[in-house]
Amino acid sequence: MNKAIYPGSFDPVTLGHLDIIERTSKMFDRVIIGVLNNKSKSPLFSVEERVNMLKEVTANLPNVEVQSFEGLLIDFVRKNDARVIVRGLRAITDFEYELQMAQTNRVIAPEVDTIFLTTNLRYSYLSSSIVKEIAEFDGEISAFLHPAVAEKVREKLTARR
Repeated sequence: MNKAIYPGSFDPVTLGHLDIIERTSKMFDRVIIGVLNNKSKSPLFSVEERVNMLKEVTANLPNVEVQSFEGLLIDFVRKNDARVIVRGLRAITDFEYELQMAQTNRVIAPEVDTIFLTTNLRYSYLSSSIVKEIAEFDGEISAFLHPAVAEKVREKLTARR
């Protein structure tokens, strides 16, 4: 069985992320979305909330699983007996960082490959940070997020105020 890991913080999961997830699910027998629990950051959503949102919006993809992890990505990849990491690229600036990470991971784990998928052009500008900033100023975010996720963002920001 060929298995891929798609890691990220997904705070929140955007339509760009979902595009990569759906395309990856067509290429691999099993896709594990790894939701990073980075304790040095203060995300809008807890890791549990992000995992649950991803489970909800990928429920139609039977070969996709969602797990949280902390620590090194390579350790998570090995724990799940995967051999491929999938990363999405929006722009050349993403490529520079992602290439550096892929090369570092390759030194640590030569058995693991990283593949890059370019995002659909309609999402090439999109990031979770941009969506959160728009939402914080009560801007319209429905063009960027699954409806269920957009509602959760609005609820979270309303509760914070």
